[in-house]
Amino acid sequence: MKLSKRTQAIKPAVTLALAAKAQALRAQGVDLVNFTAGEPDFDTPQRIKDAAVQALKKGMTKYTDVRGIEPLRAAVAEKYLKDYDLHYTKEEVLVSCGGKHALYNVLQAVIDPGDEVVIPTPYWVSYSDMTLLAGGIPRLVQTKEENGFRITPEELKAALTAKTRVFIINSPCNPTGAGYSRDDLLGLARVLERHDCLIFSDDIYEKIVYGGFRFHNITALQPSLRERTIIFNSVSKTYAMTGWRIGFAVGPAAIIATAGTIQSQSTSNATSIAQAAAVEALTGPQDDVVEMVREFQRRRDTIVGRLKAMPGLRCFEPQGAFYVFPNVRALFGKKGNGKTLATPSDVVEYLLEKARVLAVPGEDFGSIENIRITYATSLQEIEKGCDRIEAAIRKLE
Repeated sequence: MKLSKRTQAIKPAVTLALAAKAQALRAQGVDLVNFTAGEPDFDTPQRIKDAAVQALKKGMTKYTDVRGIEPLRAAVAEKYLKDYDLHYTKEEVLVSCGGKHALYNVLQAVIDPGDEVVIPTPYWVSYSDMTLLAGGIPRLVQTKEENGFRITPEELKAALTAKTRVFIINSPCNPTGAGYSRDDLLGLARVLERHDCLIFSDDIYEKIVYGGFRFHNITALQPSLRERTIIFNSVSKTYAMTGWRIGFAVGPAAIIATAGTIQSQSTSNATSIAQAAAVEALTGPQDDVVEMVREFQRRRDTIVGRLKAMPGLRCFEPQGAFYVFPNVRALFGKKGNGKTLATPSDVVEYLLEKARVLAVPGEDFGSIENIRITYATSLQEIEKGCDRIEAAIRKLE
């Protein structure tokens, strides 16, 4: 059977595939520590679930405006006014079926065949494939661990060309947890001011930051970039609502309208009752978020300390999100289970077989030296998994 050429250039989302593998292994009775899931292990706050129930009771079960219900678009606009003094209208907000869907729609709206999308690596796995699906060319720029996995102004300047249509920045970043400071962003903004490209600011982990790190939005710092910047966000990570599938894009009205037209020909509106829940998430008390982040910081401190103490591992301390990205290069060349480890995938396979711990190999994030481990799980599971990883590493020859 003949399939389209564009589908032959992409691969399944590795994180979702590994999550499914973990579920299957546990269903078989395997005592597995799963460090792959990119979602909070907390339940959605009760106030948000109650809002969805009330929406059901009121009969909010029909189609909505493709762009999202007006109260939710207004709540998103109000959020950016309150948090960053950024003024957006409801017409500059598109509600989609998750942040991934919002990003996909906008890429489809702005990319022509041959356009380049500059992506600092390590990067979230879907940026590259979504670029390919839009007919664009991913231009991957390798960041350095000694620079905190952050692209420098010099590296950005060297990557931008006449073909560059989009630059994507993700802070804090999945998979590294690296966050860009105010000065970092201003340095990048000075370069971007001199180049006519769009800026995609993926801010999905904006509220999940630690240790005094302060999140900044590049548009708020450099207003001259406003008409070229699209902000992406969702309620998924901040409010433990991954399964509700509500995300949004905020930016210039013409781009948002076109992305909405694309959405109208694919999914139509996001789920009606999930939108009602998202209104409550954004406008209600934020105490649950504060407590969740406090717990994530305890987990981060624990797992970073444990990994740094293990032979052969080096671990960058993340400023945000809920992932660590340990460097496993020192394990290459060692033997385990009769096989010589040579790649992050080899290390992940060894840990699964020997320790019954499942992590994500770095190759799909653009790294040939790291693996990704999430700490969006209990401290008990973190300690258990770290015990197993350390024991398995010490058995390598």
